[in-house]
Amino acid sequence: MKNFLDREFRAIRVEEVAAGKFDQILVNRHIRDLPSNPLLLSVSYSSLNYKDAMSAFGNRSITREYPHTPGIDAVGTVLEDHSGTFAPGAELLVTGYDLGMNTPGGLSEIIAIPCKWALPLPKGLSNRESMALGTAGLTAALCVDRLLEAGATPEDGEVLVTGATGGVGSIAVALLAKLGFRVAAVTGKLEAADFLTELGAWKVLDRDTLAPFANKAMAKPLWAWAIDTVGGETLFNVVKSLAYGGGVAACGMASGAQFHANVFPFILRGISLLGVDSVELPIENKSAVWQKLAGPWYIGDKLKLIAEDISLEQAPEFLARLHRGHGIGRYVVNMAL
Repeated sequence: MKNFLDREFRAIRVEEVAAGKFDQILVNRHIRDLPSNPLLLSVSYSSLNYKDAMSAFGNRSITREYPHTPGIDAVGTVLEDHSGTFAPGAELLVTGYDLGMNTPGGLSEIIAIPCKWALPLPKGLSNRESMALGTAGLTAALCVDRLLEAGATPEDGEVLVTGATGGVGSIAVALLAKLGFRVAAVTGKLEAADFLTELGAWKVLDRDTLAPFANKAMAKPLWAWAIDTVGGETLFNVVKSLAYGGGVAACGMASGAQFHANVFPFILRGISLLGVDSVELPIENKSAVWQKLAGPWYIGDKLKLIAEDISLEQAPEFLARLHRGHGIGRYVVNMAL
């Protein structure tokens, strides 16, 4: 009888084939190849995020050593839990922490993780819906939470969302619209304007709308609040154009980690810069936000527009698409395809 540790499964493997050149291939692995963590999970769905694309193309600020399996999201059933925390067959959700960074991630049919990274799949969400949301949905919900905590109400005026066709941005548009906010969606892909309108955007703007603010200390106040998913100079251009007492929830850096700032918007308009992290957030806080996404903030009807199913074999192709900045919405990796 074959040893359990010899059980085979499929996974995406990123290998450095030459200095600075990385290939992403589908391989067969064995359970014995996984880290010696107590919780073994049979993955039913994963998803693709921009961080996965950076890992897949050799960004060592994300992943230090290769070969490696990316995938910062996973949902599935317990095969074994040597800690006794979860029963075999329990459905669990995992996002963030070190999954897919330096621990083999969710682009794999089986993962081995610490128990403290996992939480029971919230009632009201299917396995697929949880990955249609994934880290992107969790991050979007955390951004909305930060705005609400800062006092945002629909009566204040428009809420700007940058990078609106991306995973975080598209879900943020849908969540804000569900909560009654008028959303101004900013994108470099105006051909996707109808997609954003279907998600609930009140208006769709070209990202060049923000460009004239670059050389100004402050701009005309245009938006009450904002969610910025791209960082760089875009973030501070958003700060400059917020109305008095407004704030921006910042969660991304696809356009860069640096921007040139001055204090004027902060001290003359009382603007707040609200940082959002979904990676190392305590599991109790993650669980609370997931309960909102499964309950009062449920956007299942919009997820049908946002998320596209792909196979594990297709993951390298779509990781490349994300890495080039050509992704729209969410890509759900269905292990059954």
